[in-house]
Amino acid sequence: MKRVLFSVMLLLAASFTFAQEKVVKEAKSIANEVKPDFKKAEQLINQALTNPETKDNAETWDVAGYIQKKSNEKQMENAYLRKPYDTLQVYNNVLNMCKYYLKCDELAQVPNEKGKIKNKYRKANAAAIMAERPNLINGGVQYYNMEKNKEALAFFGAYIETAVSPMLESENLLQKDTILPQIAYYASIAAAKMEDYSSVLKYAPYAQNDKEVGQYAMEFISTALKAQGDTVKWIASLKEGIQKYPQHSFFFGHLIDYYSNNNKYDEAMQFADSMLEKDPSNTFYLYVKGYLYHNMYTNLKNEKKEQEAADVLNKAIEYYTKTIEIDPNYAEAHSNLGLIYCLQAQDFSEKASADVNDPKYKEDQATLKAFYEKAKPCYEKARELKPDQKDLWMNGLYRVYYNLDMGPEFEEIEKLLGNN
Repeated sequence: MKRVLFSVMLLLAASFTFAQEKVVKEAKSIANEVKPDFKKAEQLINQALTNPETKDNAETWDVAGYIQKKSNEKQMENAYLRKPYDTLQVYNNVLNMCKYYLKCDELAQVPNEKGKIKNKYRKANAAAIMAERPNLINGGVQYYNMEKNKEALAFFGAYIETAVSPMLESENLLQKDTILPQIAYYASIAAAKMEDYSSVLKYAPYAQNDKEVGQYAMEFISTALKAQGDTVKWIASLKEGIQKYPQHSFFFGHLIDYYSNNNKYDEAMQFADSMLEKDPSNTFYLYVKGYLYHNMYTNLKNEKKEQEAADVLNKAIEYYTKTIEIDPNYAEAHSNLGLIYCLQAQDFSEKASADVNDPKYKEDQATLKAFYEKAKPCYEKARELKPDQKDLWMNGLYRVYYNLDMGPEFEEIEKLLGNN
């Protein structure tokens, strides 16, 4: 009795498998009709793509890709005959075809019971993908311009994934496809906009060696690693970025910020000095050296190390001044130099005589005024260079004009502050 039941179950399983295989054949047959009902063909094949009896068969995924290919051909036929056609459907047909053919190839590469691989699909499907791959770019660009980043990423990502897939290995696309780094860059932008950092890290590396966008691709990688909280890899990516793109200030600036924010001034100084050795006239590196001394001041003041605090302010002045000597239009250096003079004025005021009857009072007030006189042209130059970037000069000029008793100038800045 058990043997009979077992035989019946085997027959039922075989009939279920046969039924599903029949669905796959029917779906393909519909796609090949003179007036194909692609909606019905897709419904049938979608059943087979999820059914346990057929979802792991390469043939199922091959037919799924074939339906998308035929649907695309129909749209192109309408375009040729100047009949209405759906551009987005064309692009999505191509996207789905590529996805299905890639899965088909993956399954077809699985060795059979004799350990042999018989992939009868690769040649034809690879040719189909190569013919339509440019439309993955077109689809991605259209969705990107529509600000549909998820859809754009799907297209740009598929363009890259087809290039690195085993089925197109013989095409050597990583070397021959000169557009690929640009597409990887746009894939990274779309992913970054959605804060999809795993996708940024997946696609940005394909763009990091490109002359035009490589530095920005590496910037995306660093940002993604920081967002994921991987400090070790983030720091390593900044150092790699500095070596590869020393002219791109993002990497050096963020690395110095990390050292500075974590009170690792010795490491920061060593790194800044190593960069200045390679490029002594680099204004950004000089500015950063001044910035580091500038930041050290606060810590030393908190530790009541007055003389050391005064010394680092003088070093900051030295490097900000060097920056301006090489680049007179470096607004941030002018602004920070003005701030240094104001800090010196503040420090001096703590020791200056406040008694108008004290013989030293007049002398101290003259010294105090001299600091603000030095700060005044710095802030005014920053304003001249970057009038819209008010954080560089507005509060500084307010303080300077007030302490120099410059009535009209002070009133003008006071109004600006009120408006802001």
